[in-house]
Amino acid sequence: MAIIELKVPSPGESITEVIIARWIKQSGDVVEKDEVLAEIDSDKATLTLNAEEAGKIEILAAEGDTVKVGQVVVKIDTSVQPEAKAAKPEAAPAKAEAKKEEPKKESPAVAAPAAASYASGTPSPAAAKIMAENNVKSGQINGTGRDGRITKQDVINALSNGFPSAAAAASNSWQGGRDKEKVKMTNLRKTVARRLVAVKNETAMLTTFNEIDMSGIYAIRAKYKDKFKEVHGSNVGFMSFFTKAVTEALYHFPAVNAQIDGEEIIYNKYCDIGIAVSAPKGLMVPVLRNAEQMSLAQIEGGIKELAVKARDGKLTIADMEGGTFTITNGGVFGSMMSTPIINPPQSAILGMHNVVERPVAVNGQVVIRPMMYVALSYDHRIIDGRESVGFLVKVKEMLENPSRMLFGGKNPEEVLLGL
Repeated sequence: MAIIELKVPSPGESITEVIIARWIKQSGDVVEKDEVLAEIDSDKATLTLNAEEAGKIEILAAEGDTVKVGQVVVKIDTSVQPEAKAAKPEAAPAKAEAKKEEPKKESPAVAAPAAASYASGTPSPAAAKIMAENNVKSGQINGTGRDGRITKQDVINALSNGFPSAAAAASNSWQGGRDKEKVKMTNLRKTVARRLVAVKNETAMLTTFNEIDMSGIYAIRAKYKDKFKEVHGSNVGFMSFFTKAVTEALYHFPAVNAQIDGEEIIYNKYCDIGIAVSAPKGLMVPVLRNAEQMSLAQIEGGIKELAVKARDGKLTIADMEGGTFTITNGGVFGSMMSTPIINPPQSAILGMHNVVERPVAVNGQVVIRPMMYVALSYDHRIIDGRESVGFLVKVKEMLENPSRMLFGGKNPEEVLLGL
């Protein structure tokens, strides 16, 4: 009998322990090679633990346990192999085949739930993701998978057919009762909490505001959106324009792209822009490397790739390490104005918000324009008020006159005249 021990993988340097977030398999299950056994939460990301060989597993740690990196948490007995798929029966004589009636295929939507077992009601990773996104509870779905597990198709069928109980519910979302639920904080949430408190305590954080007339960006998107999608295969969004404007403004105000290291200031000669994105596990900040060298199309493609990885839970530590400046967009959730918190060890963060049509004065006339409030939170220990305000004004100027992004923040006429 050959026993293989699976150890907790290292999520990255400086991380010594993780939490077993969820066991996808149970002790006694016979699994295939590379099958996902568990999800592991670290301070920075969620990892999966996969079977190195096929066999029968024995689990040595419970869900919610804190375990050391390198600790053995699963044993695999490779002498027990998964059952081979049943071979197709030999073809019967043609006459017998003709008389045989084909069994009626049962629709997945009405498939009978599997017999109750220890795994009944446990969703697969794909099913759990869809359920979380649509606020669906396990008790609302009958699992038709192995041992009563809830499959992705079960969730899709349930969503398409609707939930009778929800339709009959009162208009008030609250259903009464005095129940409470206590949930243990994940490692990721605890780390975020510690870092946010540390930022407030260890930096001299201030926030300056401005507003941007988005008419120029709207006009470019309306004029070129179809051709842009035809050439580059994606839509052009606000974030790519903001990222490009930020990289140009950082060149003119290098302190905003710097950071404090002890009694020294490190001035970064490149722009690694952190893009805050919403993920199933919470807010994540993957980094777009050397954004100052990218075109709008390259920025758009890079942001899309990072957002997809965040949504699918596939961001790695390397995707989130570093970063010299961060952009966060609360506007996608309807935020009108906020004061974003600096992402240490960076010294500043730009907050975008929703676009609202408002009356503004233009050349002595009141006109309706699509306006956005922007906020720059910065560490006053390294960035002075002049630099913070100047940086935000430079971003505003380039977004209101996008051609400036091609000429180092200047108007084409100024470049032509050598001004």
